[in-house]
Amino acid sequence: MEKYEKNKESGNVLFLILIAVALFAALSYAVTQSSRSGGSGTDEESNLINSSVMTQYPAALRTAILRMSISGGVDATLIEFNPPSDSDNCQDFGADDEHRHCLFSPDGGGATYQEGWVFNRNNQIDGIGSTTTAEAPDAENADLIAFFQTTQGICEKVHDELGLGAIPTETGIDVTTQQVNSDGSGSGLEGFTQASTIGVQASSGEVLEGQPFGCFLQGDYYYYHTLAER
Repeated sequence: MEKYEKNKESGNVLFLILIAVALFAALSYAVTQSSRSGGSGTDEESNLINSSVMTQYPAALRTAILRMSISGGVDATLIEFNPPSDSDNCQDFGADDEHRHCLFSPDGGGATYQEGWVFNRNNQIDGIGSTTTAEAPDAENADLIAFFQTTQGICEKVHDELGLGAIPTETGIDVTTQQVNSDGSGSGLEGFTQASTIGVQASSGEVLEGQPFGCFLQGDYYYYHTLAER
């Protein structure tokens, strides 16, 4: 009986050793393959996560703007994108209704502010809203758009997920002007300044025709997201 128990214990130990050897071999193989691939799988996963986070943020802002328009009667062309640190310059509409045009104020849209984004209505997108031709934007048809400077890898992931073609090169798109209120008055809002139209450039610009969001190359890679069509 004692001999049988010893043989059984020896068998169990041998079995555990074999499992450990197999696991070590599998781990070694995985590390080797990862080294050979140069970590491309990690980059791919990182681009996917970052692209998802990037596209979800302006989508949430679009919802806040729609709510401001429906419940507060705020015209999208007069939305103020002052950061929280500059909310005192958002226009006041009386003691009981102050800052209602300010997207990032609790009295307005109550949206969360993130650094790095640019918001303006100096551009338009071909095939979005009332824009159906390649004419230059004007104060009546320019779209309210969010812009974010990003990387080629993240832009390629966005286009891959959307089923779009190669990232086009655009020119003349205003990706720097912020639509903010500079002094808190009714005339302090950054006004319309004519820029350009996304989706009509010669370098594969038609890829973005009718696309409310996507990427383009203009010196750097930019993601754009329509917040309000006009």
